[in-house]
Amino acid sequence: MTQGRARGRAPDARAREAAEGFPVLPGGFRFGTSTAAYQIEGGATEGGRGPSIWDTFTAEPGRVVDGATGAVACDHFHRVEEDVELMRRLGVEGYRFSIAWPRIQPTGKGEVNAEGLAFYDRLVDTLLDNGIQPMVTLYHWDLPQALEDDGGWLNRATTDHFQEYAAIVGGALADRVEHWIPVNEPNVVTMLGYGNGTHAPGKTLMFEALPVAHHLLLGHGKAAIALRQAGATSVGCANNHAPMWPATDKDADVGATKLFDALWNALFAEPMLFGRYPADLAEIMDMYTHEGDMATIRQPLDFYGVNYYNPHKIGMAAEDAELPWEQLEVLGYPTTDFGWPVVPDGLRELLILMRARYRAALPPIYITESGCSYGMGPDADGVVDDQPRIDYLDSHLRAVAEAVAQGVDVRGYYTWSLLDNFEWAEGFTQRFGLVHVDYDTLVRTPKKSFEWYAAMVAANRVTRR
Repeated sequence: MTQGRARGRAPDARAREAAEGFPVLPGGFRFGTSTAAYQIEGGATEGGRGPSIWDTFTAEPGRVVDGATGAVACDHFHRVEEDVELMRRLGVEGYRFSIAWPRIQPTGKGEVNAEGLAFYDRLVDTLLDNGIQPMVTLYHWDLPQALEDDGGWLNRATTDHFQEYAAIVGGALADRVEHWIPVNEPNVVTMLGYGNGTHAPGKTLMFEALPVAHHLLLGHGKAAIALRQAGATSVGCANNHAPMWPATDKDADVGATKLFDALWNALFAEPMLFGRYPADLAEIMDMYTHEGDMATIRQPLDFYGVNYYNPHKIGMAAEDAELPWEQLEVLGYPTTDFGWPVVPDGLRELLILMRARYRAALPPIYITESGCSYGMGPDADGVVDDQPRIDYLDSHLRAVAEAVAQGVDVRGYYTWSLLDNFEWAEGFTQRFGLVHVDYDTLVRTPKKSFEWYAAMVAANRVTRR
């Protein structure tokens, strides 16, 4: 039936695509862009904001490649109107951003910082005044340092504080925010923040980080409840997912791939969608699960957010390795300046795989992040010619269109990112933005990819008339 409806729209879509050369997505498809608070806001000591784990982490020598911090970042805290105007020019209909927990509750609990809440209240109104619908992420990795001092996400009590925080923000903004995401990429927080220490808070617990996964999922569920009680009508998630490719068809490599797939993908999707942990991990995760937890985690989702960057190639590790798998280079594809392979068909593969795995339990999908790092800056004429980013966006949007044509219900694509920004442990060395940011002057320069994305959005609007 879906394919039949797609064929019914095809003549107009094909005509427009032939004229403009852009990917064409169905009517009602949402085009947006994404950012995260610590990566763009700055104002780290202003407006009553308390310290986060990323303030602490970046202050430790050697944690960030170039020694940078998010203390100023893109200075979005002082440039909201300028950045929303960029989005208006871009023509996007949605903007996904995160709220800095320590800007709302400086210690992660207790008294609300009214000045911090007012900042986001103004941002939401400014977006709406410009025809842009907000998609709000409550936790994009900037845990208040005071909560980390009490154990962070290893401490079950953090889930209760998170629920309180969600109720505060929901109470203030749920009347105007279209979509809500409690936690961004809980797998990345677990593995990079608490497992191998490359992200804040820098713990190296390996498999002993698994309680963090459970508490992030539990926090997600508790926050979803609080948001709905505050009047939120659309609550989803933003999970980082990837196709898993075994290095060979040998049993050892296939087995290692299956384990990593369970840890990276299923450990977070299955509890949210099925209310259970994947079979290969259930016995371990039961150690951290209290009665009623899985029902709390399995809150109804109005949408499922997928963050996609590239497939993972997995092989069996050596016997003396710390972990039973190793991640191998995905060869045969172009790479970004970050060294990540550009595999748009991996996104189509992932979307079809998710529909096959989760079937009726899978709500409509939004691509809540997908983007690439290329370091081009302005030339002598002030032009940022980032053709590889245009090629990336074009090919990935076509991959989404192919998945839709095969029956996957995808409702939107939020590209990462609006602005070049502070890229976590990579500091300012990687540039993901549609807009170039000079980190000395903070001048914004829209790149050629910005103009392409704007033209693509406009062309898709024409096909819907």
